[in-house]
Amino acid sequence: MHLFPFPTVSSYPSSICSLFSSTLKTHTLSLSLFFILNTNMNNNPVVEKFSQFYHNWVLKLEEILHLLLEISKKRSNENGEQEMLVLVSKVTSHIKEYYTMKWGAAHEDVLVFFSPVWLNPLENAYLWVTGWKPSTVFKLMESLNKTTTFNMTEEQEKKIEVLRMRIRMEEEKVESEMERKQVALADRKMVELARMCSRVRNDGGGGGGGGDVVVVAEKVDEAMKEVLAGLEKIMKSSDCVRLKTLKGVLDLLTPMQCVYFLAANIAMQLRLKQWNKKTDIGGSIMNHNLISD
Repeated sequence: MHLFPFPTVSSYPSSICSLFSSTLKTHTLSLSLFFILNTNMNNNPVVEKFSQFYHNWVLKLEEILHLLLEISKKRSNENGEQEMLVLVSKVTSHIKEYYTMKWGAAHEDVLVFFSPVWLNPLENAYLWVTGWKPSTVFKLMESLNKTTTFNMTEEQEKKIEVLRMRIRMEEEKVESEMERKQVALADRKMVELARMCSRVRNDGGGGGGGGDVVVVAEKVDEAMKEVLAGLEKIMKSSDCVRLKTLKGVLDLLTPMQCVYFLAANIAMQLRLKQWNKKTDIGGSIMNHNLISD
């Protein structure tokens, strides 16, 4: 006699049975889509090309940061405003180059930007729809404004707050659209497609001389084009919010404030790379000590 007999399906409330059925379908869908969407990142030409571009782009970014730090150490009366504006323009051009290359590569394979191998685990942990979250800029602005060198006026603070609220609304739009796409992945059409994939794979083609395989392949191709097009659109929307944030902030700051802001923003991005390396080194030392003990 079992003290805790396993209940039959009929003993569950209908709502729980429905939930279990839905969960099972979603799990089956996830497994099927894994095989559909899985790509070989090691031999992906888009990954190789963009990784090389990104490596060189970051090296150039480090050079730009050095220039920003050099000019920020000097007082404004020692630097012409034009010199600072030229440097700010150089930074924005460098940033635009990144997004131009990103959008071009994403049109070939958008999925690689949702799990970028050219970023380290720490950087990936802080990703927001393939990039940095725009609202983090305003937190950085708050920190900078506490220093005597940045010193925003009351009017600037009010305008920055208005911009922050507008950007937050745009972030929410992107997040809502991303959520809608994620939920749509488990709609009736996609669930049926997953079933067909599973059936053909289990039956070895369904005994139809390969006809079933061709039909399913065509349906998968059609469905994936729609999914990838949706992801590309969301990625571009998130990038537009990022660019609007940078432009909005820079338009409200003085040339010297722009230099301080860009230096701090770039330094923060580069620190994530360095901190991950330190973590790797620390982990290696710890593992070595454990083995030695």
